[in-house]
Amino acid sequence: MPRFYRFNYSILNNEGVVVDSSDGGEAISFVEGDNDTIIGLQEALAGRSVGEEFSVTIEPGEAYGFSKRSLIRNISREMFDADDLAVGMIFQVGAGGDGEVARVVEVSDEHVTIDSNHPLAGVTFNFDIKVLEAREASAEELEVMNAKRPPSRPGLS
Repeated sequence: MPRFYRFNYSILNNEGVVVDSSDGGEAISFVEGDNDTIIGLQEALAGRSVGEEFSVTIEPGEAYGFSKRSLIRNISREMFDADDLAVGMIFQVGAGGDGEVARVVEVSDEHVTIDSNHPLAGVTFNFDIKVLEAREASAEELEVMNAKRPPSRPGLS
């Protein structure tokens, strides 16, 4: 049976400086296998008990993946309607299931370079964690988790 976890966290950069934290905010919670929580966190918390405190480093392959060069593309400036394009702008490319979110990383007179990688691709996370809750997921939590999942398609597992 999948387990439910709730925990406080701090994320530290490689110099040990806190860059994000649940301190003063809400703890993170998830049900194992929810497809919303990075696999590295799910694996780090598996089997943990209430009150446990630990540190874990999660590499990109267990988080948001590595940046893929194929998702960084140059597009003719003529393809954009906007005259005020700027580095950092975010927009949708394509539509429906084929759509993706892209970020402008460079603008020239002829081209716009966009990056469709997840903004956290390639990032290694250093977490300090304190487990607040660890138990079997309730029927309601499992129902919510299953409702979020995309419908299965024949031939895919």
